Amino acid sequence: MEKRTITRTFKVEGMSCSGCARRIEENLQRLDGVIYARVNIATEKATVTYNPDKVGVEDITTLVENIGYKLLEEEEEKEDKSRIGFYKKKFFASLIFTIPGTILMLLEMSKVIMIPYFDIVQIVLSLPVIFWIGLYIVVSALKSMRHLTFGMDVLIALGTLSSLTTGILKIIGFNIENYALIGAMIMTFHLLGRYLEALAKGKTLDALKELIQLSAKTARIIREGKEVEIPIEELNINDIVIVRPGEKIPSDGVVIEGETYIDESMVTGESMPTRKMVGDNVIGATINQLGTIKVKITKIGKDTFLAQIIRLIESVQESKVPVQELADRITGIFVPTVLFISTGVFLFWLLFPQLGASVLGRMSSLIPWIKFEDNLLSQAISAMIATLVIACPCALGLATPTALVVGTGIGAKRGILIRTGEAIERLKDVDTVIFDKTGTLTSGKPEVSYIWSRLDIKEFLRIISSIEYNSEHPLARAIVNYAQKNEIVSERIESFKYMPGKGVTATLEGRSYIIGNKNFLSENGYDVSLYNEMIEMLEKDRVTVILVADEKDIIGAIGISDALRDNASYVINALKKLNLEVIVITGDNKANADIMREKLGVDRVIAEVLPQDKVGIIKDLQGQRRVVAMVGDGINDAPALRQADVGIAMGSGTDIAIESGDIVLVNNDLYNVIRAIKLSRETFKRIKQNLFWAFFYNIIAIPIAGLGLLHPVIAEMAMVFSSINVILNSLRLRRVNLDEP
Repeated sequence: MEKRTITRTFKVEGMSCSGCARRIEENLQRLDGVIYARVNIATEKATVTYNPDKVGVEDITTLVENIGYKLLEEEEEKEDKSRIGFYKKKFFASLIFTIPGTILMLLEMSKVIMIPYFDIVQIVLSLPVIFWIGLYIVVSALKSMRHLTFGMDVLIALGTLSSLTTGILKIIGFNIENYALIGAMIMTFHLLGRYLEALAKGKTLDALKELIQLSAKTARIIREGKEVEIPIEELNINDIVIVRPGEKIPSDGVVIEGETYIDESMVTGESMPTRKMVGDNVIGATINQLGTIKVKITKIGKDTFLAQIIRLIESVQESKVPVQELADRITGIFVPTVLFISTGVFLFWLLFPQLGASVLGRMSSLIPWIKFEDNLLSQAISAMIATLVIACPCALGLATPTALVVGTGIGAKRGILIRTGEAIERLKDVDTVIFDKTGTLTSGKPEVSYIWSRLDIKEFLRIISSIEYNSEHPLARAIVNYAQKNEIVSERIESFKYMPGKGVTATLEGRSYIIGNKNFLSENGYDVSLYNEMIEMLEKDRVTVILVADEKDIIGAIGISDALRDNASYVINALKKLNLEVIVITGDNKANADIMREKLGVDRVIAEVLPQDKVGIIKDLQGQRRVVAMVGDGINDAPALRQADVGIAMGSGTDIAIESGDIVLVNNDLYNVIRAIKLSRETFKRIKQNLFWAFFYNIIAIPIAGLGLLHPVIAEMAMVFSSINVILNSLRLRRVNLDEP
């Protein structure tokens, strides 16, 4: 019996760093019945796949609450207070106590005024900041330590509590410096960091928010012969809606009356409006620009094209790329390592105070905040606290997911849908790009452009259209459409056999016919030499020639053209400038392929390729250690797209073949292949920069803090800056020009 599974996405409340995300993920994966769990710190969401026969939503949420966090289901999430508002309130509340305390501390230190009972005042001002405003951090840290998992909350809690403890010890008689107010300041700067980080994170998700807000809120439908305006939620399939100029299409459908131009840029990235006539599909949330049209609704809710795009973007933003897995593993051991180092720093100052003092003495003229405490315990605590707070791994955890979220959002706005994080990482290493010709480099809409026959033309069209009516091949569809436009009626045939890459054989009205390329007819005993000159002449103009023969002889030929896209040559030359080898594969003969190679300026054209041969070609290249991207139509090329290191599927409106490729080009813009490659390279340039600075920051900062060269408050400010720097660097992706050749 097949195991039942359910996949749900939750909003996670209370995470502060990637250590929190990893901790939730690991605990969920240990829960019996949970098959898969993934937690993303950038989107603050958890995706859980589980067996409902073994575990339920209540079990999952209870487990997460027991370790200090909260899972909110989609319905609850709508009522949840914004993360930005939460941290804003916390930060400004902490300022009420911290600002007066800081002023008093500066007056005391400058000897301007001696404040009576100042040690007690520091504790009184610090207690509400640590145990009221920042209580959730302390509670989270205690729960973490109880489960032997350590995140940023642990370091902040230990730093603030250690500072507060010095004040308590001072009051009860210990000869020690009072750092109680420093604890409140650390907590305040930590909340400021979370607030600024939340603001920046909100910007990284702007592209997704814009898509979500695109959908229409109401629809004007026809019911019982009258126009009625209803909420979009009440719309049903087969409803007829009226859309006037300037209004949004309520949902996916087909035009049944009228003609117009529709702005689809917000969904497909295509800047030019698209002409729509009766029978054309339209996409929900796009804008009608010209005439009033009637649309029959074909999809609603989660089945619409816009909903598919949103789910796809959410999926990739919640996924993890291989480099992030490494960063997460490092983060998992980072905090325990910092705790070990801070303990070592504490012991160093107790055991080797003169060595530490000599370092401070040399640097005191350069760094104004250096103050060597006469009391060894005070100096040891100060250095330990600075080490604890400066080494929070938040920047390390944010390095990858923020860049990934920004990159995928930019892609979505340009009509580039990236299905997985792995795809965008692999794309940067691609050195070979393979294009399938038909429907990719060409418009994908072949049309009849030449007819010759020994028979009456209408009779010839009746025979060939009757046979090709049974084929799904694009060239067959072009013949049938041409015949129908000329009012030719197709007849029922007695037999039909399709030979992939060659042609068809059939029986019509008791006579046998064979239709296909010249090689196919030659293999079946027909003399095609008389027609070579005609075929060569047509092929020079990129016309595909199909020969038709009856039981005795060749009775005619039909030429079909599928024009190259306007920018095909430009795109291939641009890819070559990126040092990529470009290969075109086609079912055309070698002569046609040579003409195409010359026309496009492509490195190599592989001719006479059967559909089943495409996978073998890609495997051969991969065997030569090439990293291959395959660009195809997303349906006929599905096996090849899956075999390639990165499959890029050409999409078209609501017929998008989302499942075919790793990356889908929604608007069929060939230049988006280049944009996708540039976006991948730029995204991972930001990820590498983020990881470098996160590692470099900690490698440099921890020894400096341990040697007493950083005041604990300045250490916390530096930690906050490192996290904000990572996010701002990721947001710089928005300024990258993907349109440069």
